[in-house]
Amino acid sequence: MKNFLIIFLVNLLIMCSSSSTVNSVDEGDTIIDPFKINSKLYPGINLGNALEAPNEGDWGVTIKDEYLRIIKDAGFNSVRIPIRWSAHTEIDSPYTLDYSFLARVKHVIDEALNNNLTVVINIHHFEEIFQNPEAQHDKFLSIWEQVSRIFKDYPESLVFEILNEPHDNFTAELWNEYFPEAIEVIRRTNPDRTLIVGTAGWGGISALNDLEIPNDEQNLIITVHYYEPFHFTHQGAEWSDGSEAWLGTTWSATFEEVTSMKNHFDQIDAWATENNRPIYIGEFGAYHKADMYSRHLWTGYVVNQCQQHNFSWAYWEFCSGFGAWNPESKTWNQALLSALIQN
Repeated sequence: MKNFLIIFLVNLLIMCSSSSTVNSVDEGDTIIDPFKINSKLYPGINLGNALEAPNEGDWGVTIKDEYLRIIKDAGFNSVRIPIRWSAHTEIDSPYTLDYSFLARVKHVIDEALNNNLTVVINIHHFEEIFQNPEAQHDKFLSIWEQVSRIFKDYPESLVFEILNEPHDNFTAELWNEYFPEAIEVIRRTNPDRTLIVGTAGWGGISALNDLEIPNDEQNLIITVHYYEPFHFTHQGAEWSDGSEAWLGTTWSATFEEVTSMKNHFDQIDAWATENNRPIYIGEFGAYHKADMYSRHLWTGYVVNQCQQHNFSWAYWEFCSGFGAWNPESKTWNQALLSALIQN
């Protein structure tokens, strides 16, 4: 009886999705140009520490409807919504997603789309797959089968990102096996959906050359995360071992610092040009324990590099430890906002 009720509720959610106030993609549309979709992703910002926490609110952030309007009014064109789907499934196959969590995610997506924001959703903090990929293989594909089916009639302004920052035992070799399988599952119900694929090795630049993209899959955006120099961006971060020793690290746009950043972005650009793929810097930011002048300066230089190379981007993140918006005072950090939204 319980399983029957879950199936009924999920089917009801699918029907509601199909009749959503958000416009759907018409049948017969040609394949979407990923470069065009990528151009709609910036300026962007992450709604972090919310739906990718074990439960929304556990990490101090619960997404309010007004946040999407605030983000749009500030000049952003997109939001990336990290989601820990893996914590909201049944234990056993077919790993049915929890209906109430699905409904919550759908509500946030609808609010974003109704505020004319392009939306990126992903699988985030799937910690089990990083430790034991083989044991989580079927669950990984099942999550995408369900998510893809539920949101199949949503417009092109909803973009799927396959998985955030594969790492540890989820090696580049395994990633090159798994992500094409996920794409195949998604394509059964979303043949024209633009997808985002990142690199192994925590999503960094160094693993770009390890990424093996199927030649017949053209509707892809490639994402890279940028947190260099790490001792600056993560100084004092409680989850990074030894980060207390990095406190006081500054970034003042010295010749060496700027040259290093330019070299990183030139490296990404060279790969993108060779492979003819659009690039999305899906995360970048400096933790709040760095001094504000350095954060402002570094953030502005990253945005400038993205603009020079025609990369889209999404700042990490809206209102938590890296946040550009203060939920207590309900105001933007003007130093960060001015670095992000450059008029």
